[in-house]
Amino acid sequence: MRIDSIELWEVPMRLRQPFQASTHAAEELRHVLVRACDGDLCGWGEVTTPTDPYYLGETTESAWHVLRDFLAPAVLGRPWRSIEELVALYAAVKDNTFARAGLEMAAWNLLAAARGCSLAALLGGTRDRVEAGVSIGMADREALLATVARHRDEGYRRVKVKIGPGADEAVLGPIRERFPDLPLMADANGAYDPAAAGDVARLDRFGLTMIEQPLPWDALLGHARLQAAIATPVCLDESIRTAAQAADAIELGACRVVNVKIGRVGGLLEARRVHDVCAARGVPAWVGGMHDYGVSRAACVALASLPGFTLPGDVSGSRKYFEEDVVEPEIEAVGGLIAVPASHGAHAVRESMVRRLATRRLRLTADGSEQSQ
Repeated sequence: MRIDSIELWEVPMRLRQPFQASTHAAEELRHVLVRACDGDLCGWGEVTTPTDPYYLGETTESAWHVLRDFLAPAVLGRPWRSIEELVALYAAVKDNTFARAGLEMAAWNLLAAARGCSLAALLGGTRDRVEAGVSIGMADREALLATVARHRDEGYRRVKVKIGPGADEAVLGPIRERFPDLPLMADANGAYDPAAAGDVARLDRFGLTMIEQPLPWDALLGHARLQAAIATPVCLDESIRTAAQAADAIELGACRVVNVKIGRVGGLLEARRVHDVCAARGVPAWVGGMHDYGVSRAACVALASLPGFTLPGDVSGSRKYFEEDVVEPEIEAVGGLIAVPASHGAHAVRESMVRRLATRRLRLTADGSEQSQ
């Protein structure tokens, strides 16, 4: 394979409902779509960064810069035979995991096109359907209960709600009272103080399937101490950016569950490695999301088809988030299940929609030319 052109498209999309977490809020997203081509064969990727630096620091603007000035020049015109070889071409680029993941996702889809197979088959997926969960932002009591009821009735296999100090028992109590048997988890996005383990321990009474990232991303020992002190399984998100970090966290006892996000770990290759670490150690794992557009959402579904992802992920249907998506057909959850695409290009990018919405576009080629549109 040899990528001879890379196109970057910045595409804004409004959420159907504003999303509020303990650390950030969103009404509109601005993701970068990446198209990598080898002759007439092309693959699409997606950079699922927030627009602000409140998740892990990376933003849409920083991802555009790194893709344009470092990642694309590192790979354009250079031959590669595997994703491992492609990733090695830009190994000098540290961190910037979302930008790297967007380019790598495009390369995976390009490779799938060249081999005439689905992305799931290329990754080693074994399922034809995956279980879907749903993530709900902070809201007032009645709105939250109505949203939970709607998604339960739609068949979603698990509900996740956002919490934080002062907005935890008051959130979880009414939900558990109204839905005593609902598989329920809570996500704190690192909002709790590592010295305040008692605040988290009080949540044991709600019978949560897990509490996601209760402490800051760099508090690995703090999570280990917390997990030893509470009955609820701790699930790590922001703390896990590599397979090596996943192995360390599991060995330390810092978690009993791992969330794997393609953008957070730098791409599908590292996501599969994290999956392998968890599977080898018998630790449940699931695929998380970042309000993905259809390009990344389809990749999440393909990833979730791997056998070690034993829990429902955040890969909901497109219509939960957007009035219309950038792929056709859109990702659809039926009875809490999403079909895994069995062929390459099963969810084709709606290029006319992308062109209409894009606020900027850049085309880079192997001969060093750069064309803004």
